[in-house]
Amino acid sequence: MYAIVEIAGQQFKIEKDQQIFVHRLDAKEGSKVDFDKVLLMNDAGKINVGAPVITGAKVTAKVLEHLKGDKVIVFKKKRRKGYKVKNGHRQYLTKLEIQNIDAKAPAAKKLAVEAVAKPAAKKPATKKAPAKKTVAKTTAVKKPAAKKAPAKKTAAKKAE
Repeated sequence: MYAIVEIAGQQFKIEKDQQIFVHRLDAKEGSKVDFDKVLLMNDAGKINVGAPVITGAKVTAKVLEHLKGDKVIVFKKKRRKGYKVKNGHRQYLTKLEIQNIDAKAPAAKKLAVEAVAKPAAKKPATKKAPAKKTVAKTTAVKKPAAKKAPAKKTAAKKAE
């Protein structure tokens, strides 16, 4: 039996008793964490695909330890420009051991879903917004003013 589950924004294919490394979780070492975003389950060839998740399915894991991943070197260079930058990074990780994959919904969750599904007793009446009055606007078209011809400079030429 295996499942595809979303943990901390990433999807993992998991099986029982498998150990995986995920992004750092806010849980103490030795504590148990539950993941309910199960996207797919395969039980001996019987595949159950969620839309987008399988309702009621749950994965239980135990936090083994918090650690840092391997160092990653980021080196940037532009040739003939004298540009070199070297950066390093170590990702914070959590090591998990998958303990149980459940396909069934707990009884408490079923009751909560049924309570939400029942319609409310009576909704208060809502007022309708008053209809907007439409006023026909008349637009007067302005005629462009007639351009005056430029004054002739004939008087200046005669004086010469």
